[in-house]
Amino acid sequence: MAAPGRWFGFGFNRFGQIVNRREHEADGTVSEPRAVTVPAQSPRQGEVERPASGSARAAAGRGGHRPAQRPPQISPAWSHTAYLTGDGSVYFFGFVGGHPWHQACTSNQGHQGCTDILSSEKYLLMLWQDRVECWDIQNLYTGEAVGDVTWTKKLKEEEERCSALPLIPDGYVTTAPPFYKPLSPQLRARKLALGTEHALLLSFDWTLHSWGSGRHGQLGHGSVEDEAEPRIVEALHGLAMAEVAAGSWHSVSASASGDLYVWGWNESGQLGLPTKSYSEEHQNPSQQKGLIAEGEDTPSPSDARDTVIKFKSEKAAEGDLNTFISIQAFPALLDLPEESEVGRVSCGSRHTAAITRGGKLFTWGWGTYGQLGHGHTDSSDLPQLVEYFVQNHLSVLDVVCGPWNTFVFARQE
Repeated sequence: MAAPGRWFGFGFNRFGQIVNRREHEADGTVSEPRAVTVPAQSPRQGEVERPASGSARAAAGRGGHRPAQRPPQISPAWSHTAYLTGDGSVYFFGFVGGHPWHQACTSNQGHQGCTDILSSEKYLLMLWQDRVECWDIQNLYTGEAVGDVTWTKKLKEEEERCSALPLIPDGYVTTAPPFYKPLSPQLRARKLALGTEHALLLSFDWTLHSWGSGRHGQLGHGSVEDEAEPRIVEALHGLAMAEVAAGSWHSVSASASGDLYVWGWNESGQLGLPTKSYSEEHQNPSQQKGLIAEGEDTPSPSDARDTVIKFKSEKAAEGDLNTFISIQAFPALLDLPEESEVGRVSCGSRHTAAITRGGKLFTWGWGTYGQLGHGHTDSSDLPQLVEYFVQNHLSVLDVVCGPWNTFVFARQE
């Protein structure tokens, strides 16, 4: 029997959404991997142990065969983290019920059989074999919490099952009204990733499509034009693409052979390509901190529920930030150290993470809150190995990036 694993997190922790203990409050930064603090469970929910005192049972990836007792899954929003256990309970920790450093749990018996979740500041999507529901979680409070179902879509029995949101059999769902968008059946969608303003879709014939806003080159069509409908990314056409991830305004895809391709906005080095802002950070770290603070609206705890993370791209375009914004409008091949083959990818707002087929984790991009996991808050425009997992003989199996943080599932080698 394989050794059990656990979730680790690093990055933005100002509200306790990674480590939900006050001694870790400090400046809201967790710069190296820490076991995720999962709220204590009642006896009837004892199938999954707390990572801090044992291990959370989990399996690699989000596709393929699943046991009857579901492993825990994580869905990070900006101010809180949602955690789905094998018995259908959903835990929330972070900014919950109008307060930071709080926890809440939904343990309705009707949640049993839930296979995946997708959380935002206001809504939680839950996937079953026969339906997908949207819950309003704005009024979550500490203790047993039951939200209000605001939207439900029934799934037909004859439809092919989906195992990972946001994709559902005949379209996809989002955490903003109207919640559902149809897709042409001709696309035969296999995987879907949503950025802030764009979408990436992998079909069953291994073809990559993109649509939405292209103003930062995130669609990969060689321009900054928008696309209203899914369009094949011609530069990758003919290559078998197996993995896909979308950041706020950048995109990443891995081929079936393990090659990694990146495109879109590279302002913080999130593409792993040279960027001027990274060089300036090392020359004058205090100046770079100021640039980040001025270049991005940082939400406060009082308005966390209404936060929409936006960049002052107009000022950046005018040069007010004295920073160079690099746009890579065509997919570019990115080599990881040691010519590693990539098995999984994930994107945060402005950072990227990739797992090699050998179970190693590499991260790069914006690192101000420690979301790269290297023990410091420097940004990087080069993929760097997260040494913590190697040093502790942990094999990385899954990675899920939140906007400003990173969650990793790993188990002992």
